[in-house]
Amino acid sequence: MTPMAPDPRLLRAFAAVAEELHFTRAAARLYVAQQALSRDIRRLEEELGAELFERTTRQVQLTPEGERLLPYISRVLAAYDELAAACTVSDTPLLVDVGARASTAYQVLRAARRRTPGVEFAARFHSGLAGAAAEILAGRLDVSFGRVTGLPAEVRSRLDHRLVRYERMAVLLPETHPLADLKEVPAGKLRGEILYAAAGNPATTEWTSLATEFFARHGIRMAEPFPEIAGEEEFTRIVRERGWSVLASMQFIGMPGMVLRPICDPVPISPVSLVWRRGLRHDGLTALQTTADKLADEGDWLQFPPGSWLSPND
Repeated sequence: MTPMAPDPRLLRAFAAVAEELHFTRAAARLYVAQQALSRDIRRLEEELGAELFERTTRQVQLTPEGERLLPYISRVLAAYDELAAACTVSDTPLLVDVGARASTAYQVLRAARRRTPGVEFAARFHSGLAGAAAEILAGRLDVSFGRVTGLPAEVRSRLDHRLVRYERMAVLLPETHPLADLKEVPAGKLRGEILYAAAGNPATTEWTSLATEFFARHGIRMAEPFPEIAGEEEFTRIVRERGWSVLASMQFIGMPGMVLRPICDPVPISPVSLVWRRGLRHDGLTALQTTADKLADEGDWLQFPPGSWLSPND
């Protein structure tokens, strides 16, 4: 007798817990109660006749059987996502995360709107690609931008992406900071400095991991973790109140009382990719891809400045 195929909802529950290795975080990511998630995992284990997780009061780990089944379940979920994307009606608005109005993503979106006035785009403003990717996989968002190599492998396997730009990284300094008068800030002069790089924000882990690599090479200290900051106005308020210096890119919002200075010696680079749900078919996605390629060509977005540093992971 052929066994019944598990409900995709149960498979998504397994994938979320397998990635987070934490039931509370996985439940929050799936927007369900933790008890409901636990019930779904138990039901899946019963249907498969296998224990998938080892649970203790301190940690959650995949069992050997869970490790064995994970790649199969990931491929099944990717196929479901592709089927759903292929059935998307193209005349619905394309939901595009642009992060902030100064970003590369916003530049691409504005240009795509000018080039294709018959296509409707709806902008969203998430704070990082890790958070946006979860929204894409949940079907609440179509497209985002960011450092795709900073995402977990299981998440990347369910997304498609195209490199758009190599952004030059910078430091946002209070006007009174001793380095604020420099046109460029050598990395060596940041040794011992404390920079905010979104540590503690689960939506921007791809950025924090890049900062961690760069900071370790140059003796820069990471600011203590802080809860997720939502919106440009709130970010500006908190940064100014705390007197933070901030690791940023040259495509960053202007802030009163702060100056943005590119980092040099070396010039750190952050790759920005266009990221979308695997299998998505939409005229807006085609417009974004074409527009991004055109802007990259016109603006030399994929050229490295002399003395660049790119993470080996990128």
